[in-house]
Amino acid sequence: MSVEDKNQKTFVRNAGTVAGATLVSRIFGFLRDMVVALFLGTSAFTDAFVVAFRFPNLFRRLFAEGSLTMAFIPVYAEMHREQGAKRAFELARSVFAWLISILLVLIMVVEIFAPQFTSLLAEGFARDANLFEYTVLFVRICFPYILFISGVALCMGILNSSGHFLFPALAPVILNTVLISFAFLGHFLQENVALFLCIGVFFAGLLQWLFQQIALRHLRDEHGKRFSWRGTFSFFDEGTKKIAKLMLPTILGTAVYQVNIIVGTLFASFLVSGSISYLYYADRLMQFPLGIFGIAISTVALPNLSALAASKEWAKFYDTLRFSQGLTLFICFPAAAGLMGFAEPIISLLFQYGEFNAESVKATAQALFIYAFGLPFVAGLRPVIMGFYSRQDTKTPMYIGIFCLILNVCIAYFLLGTYAHLAIAFGVSFSSFINWLLLLIFFHLKKHEGVSVRCFPFATFFLSLLLSIGVYFLCEFFLRFGKYTLVFLPVVIIAYTVFSLVFRIKEAVFLADMIKRKKKGKSKSENEREK
Repeated sequence: MSVEDKNQKTFVRNAGTVAGATLVSRIFGFLRDMVVALFLGTSAFTDAFVVAFRFPNLFRRLFAEGSLTMAFIPVYAEMHREQGAKRAFELARSVFAWLISILLVLIMVVEIFAPQFTSLLAEGFARDANLFEYTVLFVRICFPYILFISGVALCMGILNSSGHFLFPALAPVILNTVLISFAFLGHFLQENVALFLCIGVFFAGLLQWLFQQIALRHLRDEHGKRFSWRGTFSFFDEGTKKIAKLMLPTILGTAVYQVNIIVGTLFASFLVSGSISYLYYADRLMQFPLGIFGIAISTVALPNLSALAASKEWAKFYDTLRFSQGLTLFICFPAAAGLMGFAEPIISLLFQYGEFNAESVKATAQALFIYAFGLPFVAGLRPVIMGFYSRQDTKTPMYIGIFCLILNVCIAYFLLGTYAHLAIAFGVSFSSFINWLLLLIFFHLKKHEGVSVRCFPFATFFLSLLLSIGVYFLCEFFLRFGKYTLVFLPVVIIAYTVFSLVFRIKEAVFLADMIKRKKKGKSKSENEREK
């Protein structure tokens, strides 16, 4: 097996670990959403909870998983390689000290000015004083979650840089399990279920943080000493200064996506009650393949690319980027086609219970159809952005992101009156496509001279696109069977897999060969045991 194949095999194995853990998390996430749909439907209370829960998550993605992790991992990997694990651990503690200090101040500000922040995120709620007051209360209860979940994001950066991916990927399982438990508790006590969900958010954050400490205790420095948050650190560590310089444009770049969410929520708050919920449930379904495959691949890509960039192995760097981009598109194109074709039966199966009626199903399915169009490009964005960040170039994605933010706002604003919540979904999908396209172009233009490895998998892109169009029409054909439509989902998956192998799509062939080798390895080990 060549070095390239070994690298790709390790990449796929790690991505598979993250994808498997994320699959479990997403299943629990769907159970959570089914419980929320059962007890709250697409009511005003659902809208209030979505806004309140979205608020700490917005800051988490902005300052923690978004900017901090992306700036932290390349610097941490470089320091670990050049100065050793002990020095890298000191950097982690220094960043942690800054994180706690900043977030405690932020929590105090939000708690005091919760009404103003609620108006910023959902101004349309002001038309209903009761709804607005509940949303303010929910924001105050949910927001301290930012402290714990940001700590989890830092733990993820440390663990991923050290080749540990399982525990960070399993953290959302704890969140969803706790929220399901609190929803049922609120229902059986005949209290406000949305209020109990908000209380559950706080405890879920604490448990996720404690869970990561189990994995961190297994990390050791070159002297054999375990990782600990207690030890030497410095607020003005040279590594923290470098991370701070990288973070500023990274925050602005990440803010683009978060501002898109704010703008979408703000616009939807002026529409009919339930509009925020339609978009929320549709987005949750799109996040299923995005989280399992797109985010899993990019999660593994960043530490891999950072390590290759730190050692100046540019040929392997670009090959890893091409492979991660190809794998993302190979999986996400048919996933998008399947969501578009089966949108209504999927939503009906998962959510049409209790307060979630047929009108809710139709409105959510329409939003999902449009969101799914942008799925391959939202997923494809992440590996390319990781490529920029691994080279410690955080400014280019920021400038492109700002342009696409303006594009998204303009689309949503001008189409809102005609297409209601669908305008918001279209703005996100179309601007994501433009963002992905521009990032690829600029990444290619900034490629290192003398490196002939291609950055983009053209064959995979076009063949996967054509086969996915066939998947969509196959889904449409099966819709005539009514409520039994989803029974044919395995047929669609098998058809795509077979034709991918027939047309020799590289990623399909690689995965098939890897499975064959694994089976041969198992058979060989079983024969040896029998002997």
